[in-house]
Amino acid sequence: MLRLLACLAASVAGTAAVARAGAPVGPPPVLFTHVRVIDGTGAPAQPDRAVLVENGRIAAITASDPAPPVPAGTTVLNLAGDTMIPGLMSDHSHVGLVQGATVDGGHFTRAVILAALRQYEAYGVTTVTALGVTKSPLFDTLRREQHAGTNAGADLFGVDQGISVPGGAPPDGMMHADPGQILRPATPKDARAAVDRMADEGTDLVKLWVDDFRNGVAGKPGLPIMSPAIWQAAIEEAHARGLRVAVHIHDLRYARLMVAAHADILAHGVRDQPVDQALIDAMKRAGTWYIPTIQLDEASYLYAAEPGLIDQPELAQGLDPALRAEFSDAAWRQKTLNAPLAEASRRAVAMNQQNLVRLVRAGVNVGFGTDSGAMPLRIPGYAEHRELRLYVQAGLTPLEALSLATSRAAALMKLDDRGSIAVGRRADLVILGADPSADITAVDRIEQVWRGGVRGASF
Repeated sequence: MLRLLACLAASVAGTAAVARAGAPVGPPPVLFTHVRVIDGTGAPAQPDRAVLVENGRIAAITASDPAPPVPAGTTVLNLAGDTMIPGLMSDHSHVGLVQGATVDGGHFTRAVILAALRQYEAYGVTTVTALGVTKSPLFDTLRREQHAGTNAGADLFGVDQGISVPGGAPPDGMMHADPGQILRPATPKDARAAVDRMADEGTDLVKLWVDDFRNGVAGKPGLPIMSPAIWQAAIEEAHARGLRVAVHIHDLRYARLMVAAHADILAHGVRDQPVDQALIDAMKRAGTWYIPTIQLDEASYLYAAEPGLIDQPELAQGLDPALRAEFSDAAWRQKTLNAPLAEASRRAVAMNQQNLVRLVRAGVNVGFGTDSGAMPLRIPGYAEHRELRLYVQAGLTPLEALSLATSRAAALMKLDDRGSIAVGRRADLVILGADPSADITAVDRIEQVWRGGVRGASF
């Protein structure tokens, strides 16, 4: 990330920021020609297309020959051999928690957050939803700036603070969160007040941590859990304020409870046992959304189990030097692999993959996210690329996986201006040097990223 910051400070970030902020009618028009288009809906790739972008939005999609008429001053880019996909979207990430190999409330600064948003964008993740552990008013200010295109980097949505209970998840000792980054009501009245505070600050969603945080580790002491009275009060107040509720869960038991309590989004996958038909039916009746976050668990052991990854360009370009040093340390790798969490995480990945495929095939609403940015091993941008691989390994097709990370992720956030390549949509676009419908690892071969019709951050 340090390399990325230095590069951006000298070139792309400054140019993009000026273009976004300085042009009153939007950025100059661009015509992409002879490009393979994957529109994000799950439809097959469309060969040899021309895509015209005006004022930051897609104005036309036609055959490349003959090319559509274009306004004067249009930049024409011949992308023969390349593939265009919509910008990826994360429905579950975090910002301002990690710097290098450490987690601390003191990392919640403008510089750290903007560096992470630039890294997301460089990996083709053009919209990020941060699910809590934030600080107002900085988070609210940056969210407005990213919506306006004031800064380079991914657009930003998310949760102001988030709600747990005293002593509950996520533990203060792990997050080193400052007071106020997580609201911890002890009574239903306090829970309603916490929701009202977040609503008054303009939060996009309400986040609840409701489970015991054992994470599948046998014998691990559980943290205090949220009582039904508190979660019900929080959910009711959120709905009264016109806000949807995302909940942190791990086990099937909590998934059932939260769907019954009318939570809107399960912010993690069910990882302890197979989902059952009763849960599927309940989720479909309620329209509940599901975010698998499979890479969360894979990250717990991946870099210790596969140290050679640090030399692969797709990881190396976004790897902080402190993490590189850690991953290169044989003692760290051995300790990580010997920890009870490593085996629990392997089981969680397998179960999560199994449940993902069943839920998708059953027609449950599924979005996309990784919990990237919550802990050092969950690397912004790279985690999202790994998540796509995990979906395909689970049994989804590459086009299905991409649709979850684009159009379905946008639908989860009720963002109808992005997520697919269609006339009228934002020109949030990723140009790849290979076809991901044939091989999902092609998402690593990024040649260009565009957000709102402006050439974005790159490594």
